Amino acid sequence: MTAYGNAQQDAWVFFVDKENVAASLDNPISILTQDALDRKELHGVAIDERDVPVNENYITQIKSEPGITVLAKSKWMNCVHVRGSLAQIEALEALQIVDYIEYADRSITRQATPFEFLKGDPLPPQSRVTFNYGATDNQVTMLSVDELHEQDFTGAGMVIAIMDSGFPGVNNNEGFSRLRNAGNLLDGYDFVGRNNDEFEFSNSSHGTRVASDIVGFIENQFVGTAPDAAIYCFRTEDVASENPVEESYWVEAAERADSLGVDVINTSLGYRTFDNSNYDYSYDDMDGETTFISRGATLAFEKGMLVVTSAGNSGTGMISAPADAVGSFTVGAVNASGNYASFSSIGPSSDGRIKPDVVAKGAGSAVIDQNDNITTNNGTSFSSPIMAGAIASFWQANPELTNAVMMQLVRESASIYDNPTVQLGYGIPDFGAALEEVLSTSALYEVQEFKDYQILPNPASEMAVLVLPKEVTQVEVTIFDILGKKITSKRMSQQVNALPISTLKKGVYLIQINDGNSIVTQKFIKA
Repeated sequence: MTAYGNAQQDAWVFFVDKENVAASLDNPISILTQDALDRKELHGVAIDERDVPVNENYITQIKSEPGITVLAKSKWMNCVHVRGSLAQIEALEALQIVDYIEYADRSITRQATPFEFLKGDPLPPQSRVTFNYGATDNQVTMLSVDELHEQDFTGAGMVIAIMDSGFPGVNNNEGFSRLRNAGNLLDGYDFVGRNNDEFEFSNSSHGTRVASDIVGFIENQFVGTAPDAAIYCFRTEDVASENPVEESYWVEAAERADSLGVDVINTSLGYRTFDNSNYDYSYDDMDGETTFISRGATLAFEKGMLVVTSAGNSGTGMISAPADAVGSFTVGAVNASGNYASFSSIGPSSDGRIKPDVVAKGAGSAVIDQNDNITTNNGTSFSSPIMAGAIASFWQANPELTNAVMMQLVRESASIYDNPTVQLGYGIPDFGAALEEVLSTSALYEVQEFKDYQILPNPASEMAVLVLPKEVTQVEVTIFDILGKKITSKRMSQQVNALPISTLKKGVYLIQINDGNSIVTQKFIKA
């Protein structure tokens, strides 16, 4: 037996199927909350087999195997995270319920997991709100979030899940009294300790400081970017060690967030190196598809949530997972002058995508600590929640927009959108300009069914056509990738028009048609 045989290994065991799938999908309230169902209906997100829980009998069977400890589970990926010796884990492959196994140590085996991407009227401003931002003035006004607040878009009605390492003081400090008094501290859970002590865990207050940049409020002294949003606090980070099981905790928390109807996830965490160096990730692994947490982040995006992630604090070193995820909106850091902060990790992802997406203040960010003191901290850990709160307040202005459209609107508002860099991505967003764009063109980003237009065939591999209704004489057709990045645009005036799809890679795209009066968007699959 090799040295691997006796050492404890971490692995993900994937199951062959689920039970009662049809019954669960026929009665979705049995697996998701009404808030979750309402959000999915609003954004056109399908409920599918991935929403069905893992078969508990399968989990029990795995737990009963010699030497195996089950540490976490994921319904989206239909798997459990286990720990045991290599021989003990390998023995699980003989079970009929097991489809395949992935090891955290990818030198043992590496099995690619294919997964597919699945896929309004604005709310009028109600009143003008004026805050004295105090210590947070620079980080708020840098993004023009004050212009959102002035029109009463302060995150009200939006729900944010914060994945972090500990939240002492959120449940009793003055800096979070506005949150609690409004009933917006919804709940939490400690996925590491498997208990409800997320506010009592005092070994780390990182989550407290992160939360303050979103919902913290001390009158005339401190205002978060979404002071009226509601939050869930989920502890997924174990500060005592660095192990891939924390990725599994994060995915569990994301699944919980989805089931609760969460709109935005903030992740001021990143994984690249571990206590066991055999588990470490290389730059090649930062492709959005390799790490368990990044795959989970993209699944969270597919489920309709907007996943905001810190780029990392490795300076000229690479971004960390899940910042590389296709579904992550990755945030780097700048200083008070809007210049690149030297600690902020740079992109691109290893497959060439622009990362970070955008930047916010992360050098000298104002925070409220566990002792209710206003202080400053450095890190993309704080530029990320500043951005997450800003997005929540912006999304409040037009809640029917999808997460993909929201991400693209924020990118397009950024300072160097036409010339992105590896340090700043698309730059510093201007939420005031983005809001003006949405409110002045209310139909522009409305996503609705095609009723009078036809794309034939769909899916298509080589050729597809767009058929216009007789009363429409000319349209502007724009093709976006699934994250809202513009691929091409073309005017069409024939009743039957060839779509420019020959150069598209296989995948899912959004085809947007503007006839001058309204805009409709349809999902298209390049086979």
